[in-house]
Amino acid sequence: MICPAAPVASKYDEAIAFYVGTLGFELVEDSYQPEQDKRWVIVRPKGNGTASLLLARASTDHQADYIGDQAGGRVFVFLQTDDFWRDYEVLKGKGVEFVREPKEAGYGKVAVFSDLCGTPWDLVEFGLGGRG
Repeated sequence: MICPAAPVASKYDEAIAFYVGTLGFELVEDSYQPEQDKRWVIVRPKGNGTASLLLARASTDHQADYIGDQAGGRVFVFLQTDDFWRDYEVLKGKGVEFVREPKEAGYGKVAVFSDLCGTPWDLVEFGLGGRG
């Protein structure tokens, strides 16, 4: 997700800085696609998982209208951790905005934060009997 508020090159660089520098993801690929005049930027959380994100800019105004609201305000992206309080404190210390404070739920510990574009994410540590 590349937010529409800055020049295109800096949007990619800002997104990479957030996902890699702030969230601690790995930069998998950053290559220029001349036929589409855009960059192919893929990041993924560190660890043994296989999930990754393509950081793409909107191609139309219609697509741009949904940046930050892809799921109508609901959380649809989950960042699973094996140590909730460690990662919560690290992210807060790096300036990540938590829009819902930590709570204990039947499935584990969770707090909601926003990415650069306002997309809500769950930081979650699944407990015994949880989904992890």
